[in-house]
Amino acid sequence: MIPPDARADVGAFAYRLSRLDPLAVVRLRPAGPGLVQLWGMLPFKVLASRTIAAHLDGDVTLAAADLLARLDDPELPPPVRRDSAWMWPLPPMNVPAVEGLPVDEVVGLARAAEETLRTASAEGVGDRPVGERVLRDALLDHVAVVVTAEGGRSVEIPQRLVQGLVRMNFHGSGRDGLVTVRASGSWKGLSGEYGSTWLASTSPLRLS
Repeated sequence: MIPPDARADVGAFAYRLSRLDPLAVVRLRPAGPGLVQLWGMLPFKVLASRTIAAHLDGDVTLAAADLLARLDDPELPPPVRRDSAWMWPLPPMNVPAVEGLPVDEVVGLARAAEETLRTASAEGVGDRPVGERVLRDALLDHVAVVVTAEGGRSVEIPQRLVQGLVRMNFHGSGRDGLVTVRASGSWKGLSGEYGSTWLASTSPLRLS
């Protein structure tokens, strides 16, 4: 299912996803001739996606740990399908770009938020102690970037999209590179060199 020349990319995706959530699942979805999209839900409550060159007849969902194990040892028996574990809708294909942000700026936003969390956890807020989970949720919901889409509509990018992109190492290493802000309907996303993170303003109970 995973050709040899795509195993490194699949392994990187499944490994980082597993480090953030040991029980994570990966959805593999055909995305056109010779292309397959990998999808996972991050603890930041955003979707992560990466596209690889491969062929797949239909959707399949697997435990990220099982996928990693088969990449290391292709002789293992096929993993148990976990299709019923996938509960999240997916954004439409080819969501249009709105604006490009310098990679260094995006990485700086992620690091500043992490430093704020460490400081607030140690010193409290307004001289009052605050639980780390409350602080983390507040920081993830904080609007890190606002860009203007066609027609003048503002697109607010919360810190959780930024954190997801950077923690999955999707932003890439090029100092002169860009992270693309994308938006369509209720969906907004950040696309880097190696993948994208996505969030919908509503969460309908349906599958894509």
